[in-house]
This record gives sequence, structure tokens and C-alpha cells, in this order.
Amino acid sequence: MILLNFSHPLSAAQRSQIEALTGQAIAVLHDLPVQFDVQQPFEPQLTELLQRVPLSPLDWQTQPLLIVLPALNFITAMLLADLHGRMGYFPTVVRLRPVAGSTPPTYEVAELLNLQALRERARQARTPAAGG
Repeated sequence: MILLNFSHPLSAAQRSQIEALTGQAIAVLHDLPVQFDVQQPFEPQLTELLQRVPLSPLDWQTQPLLIVLPALNFITAMLLADLHGRMGYFPTVVRLRPVAGSTPPTYEVAELLNLQALRERARQARTPAAGG
């Protein structure tokens, strides 16, 4: 699996947790730190960020991808919209959480969020009931 990390570097323990949750080895890890200038428009900065991802159009659609999202919500929203366009579906993302009581603060992998499955369940909620 290919892991695209748009956040802080992942520790060996976090990478092991991801592999345990997916049941797959991380074949390739691309660290793509996100640092946008909040005084400038975000779309050109997103385009520049995604140009750094060494994947072909075919890779985006066929390779098993897992995503660690950036922290800033506006960038995350734009990134997910762009990734959906490239991939044809919403990706699965890694949710990290702080380890309670850790000093200095450390983070562990909490869960994997299958956004495409969530979207498909949500579509069921908008379908009107028969005969209603």
C-alpha cells in the first residue's frame, strides 16, 4: 500500500499500527508536509502540493492508497475534493489521537476512516422510503 502523509512525520510505532489495522505492509511512504501561506489563495498552493506527489493518473486510480490528512480544515476539504476527482472515490484516511498523559505529547493511530463507505451509507439516508 502507498501511504500519503500530508501531516507530521510518522513514527515507527505509528507505521506499525497502520500496518496492523490494514493487514498490509506500507510499500511506499510519501511525506508531503503541508505549509500553506494563509494570506494567499489556497487553490494554487494545493495544485503545487499535489504536483509533488509522484503518482501517475493510472496510479491514482489503481494503487491502494491510504491518506494522513493535514490539520487545517480548509486544506483538508480541498484535498479531499481533489483526491476524489483523481481517484474516482473518497480515500481511506488515518485518524491520529493524542496518547493520554504523554509528556511530551505523542500520538497514536486511533482508527482508519473509510470515507467512501461513509458516503455510500449517507446516500442511503437520502433515498426516500417507498410509499412514503
